[in-house]
Amino acid sequence: MTDHGAYISPFSTRYASPEMQFIFSDDNKFRTWRKLWISLAKAEQKQGLPITDAQITELEAHRDDINYDVANRREREVRHDVMSHVFAYGEQCPTARGIIHLGATSCYVGDNTDVLIMKQGLTLVRGKLLTVLAELRAFAEQYKNLPALAYTHLQPAQLTTVGKRATLWMNELLMDVEEITHRMESLALLGSKGTTGTQASFVELLGGDGAKIRQIELDIAADVGIPRVVPVSGQTYSRKMDYQVLSALSGVAQSAGKFSNDLRLLQGFKEMEEPFEKNQIGSSAMPYKRNPMRSERISGLARFVMVDCLNAAITAATQWFERTLDDSANRRIAVAEAFLATDAVLNLMMNVCDGLVVYPKVVRARVMAELPFMATENIMMDAVKKGGDRQELHERLRVHSQAAARRVKEEGAPNDLVERIAADPAFQITKAEIQAILEPERFVGRSAEQVDAFLAECIDPLLAQYADELAGKAEVNV
Repeated sequence: MTDHGAYISPFSTRYASPEMQFIFSDDNKFRTWRKLWISLAKAEQKQGLPITDAQITELEAHRDDINYDVANRREREVRHDVMSHVFAYGEQCPTARGIIHLGATSCYVGDNTDVLIMKQGLTLVRGKLLTVLAELRAFAEQYKNLPALAYTHLQPAQLTTVGKRATLWMNELLMDVEEITHRMESLALLGSKGTTGTQASFVELLGGDGAKIRQIELDIAADVGIPRVVPVSGQTYSRKMDYQVLSALSGVAQSAGKFSNDLRLLQGFKEMEEPFEKNQIGSSAMPYKRNPMRSERISGLARFVMVDCLNAAITAATQWFERTLDDSANRRIAVAEAFLATDAVLNLMMNVCDGLVVYPKVVRARVMAELPFMATENIMMDAVKKGGDRQELHERLRVHSQAAARRVKEEGAPNDLVERIAADPAFQITKAEIQAILEPERFVGRSAEQVDAFLAECIDPLLAQYADELAGKAEVNV
């Protein structure tokens, strides 16, 4: 039964996927601790320390069946989580009890586990980014030829196409995939560096043989699937690594925030909408409303991720010498929640992009209301070809445009710029000739070509490369 008298994180109940929640679960963490203790024992045995195959087999037999009751009871006594789990593991593995955690310090399991978990989280994030790109790819292809207003300063500027605008969102997500991939490839284990990073305990265990000590680290790294080990450290790996990872997640949040804000504006213009379920209620007070709830949630969670990135930056900057423990409580929350929130953002984006709604007639009506202003340069050039004076025509267009705009804004009347120009003999043009110019497709430049090239050159190769990482459909909780 749910305890309604205690705080429960919304990431657990509303936002984050079960997959990301498992990555940051106790089970995943403590199983990884045990995996690292097994890797350490195997690497030490390989370098001649008195560790038997039977001991390693015993450790492997109990890697996943964690006796939490023993660990929790022991932690209440000794107030140390790592030693509590060493004790609990030893209870299950009496033959191997004496060699568990041999030569290591707490950060051996703590920091190396954090790196492995971050890699798992980044892999899930990349898969969901790729899924969003696949959904937007289909959208951009479908609407690459549909003219739409393009804006600078949120004022109508020229025309683009609905599909071309989608490539702007996609390009930022593509940058995120590249950065996430770079961070995944840059991750390095702490290795087995000891209390202050000097590996003094391993010098004692291995008689000062530096080659053997280095090989232990390399063997551990190979065993857990991370090819790199940090070259030097204090007790912990540099907390700058956390910042670099969270910075990449912040980049995802920035892209998602841009997308969601654009979509919220377009929904306000009635040009596009996020999916809206049959029985969904948009407003408790106004039954007619269809609020962009998903996009607003993306914006809010994206803001959280961007701000949370500062936690890692400040933590990295305030570590004293070889280590202090003020990072622990902060990182326990900040790193996990950055991943959980990013996961939630991408779940929402997957859901929204899978069901984007476009209203082509509204899009075109809004284009046609502004197109006469945008077509004035074409009209002026045609008039010049007929013998008109460019400077005089430019001034006449300025006056006509301002008069038409004033009529629209002050009187709420339709745009009559076409009629004004047709009635001005200086332009030598009829209303029918002007309307022939006002074909939106003539004003979108290379939009469709740009979409085709971007999809073929940038998106399709990426989706083919990571085809096995794409996620399925995302469910959105209330």
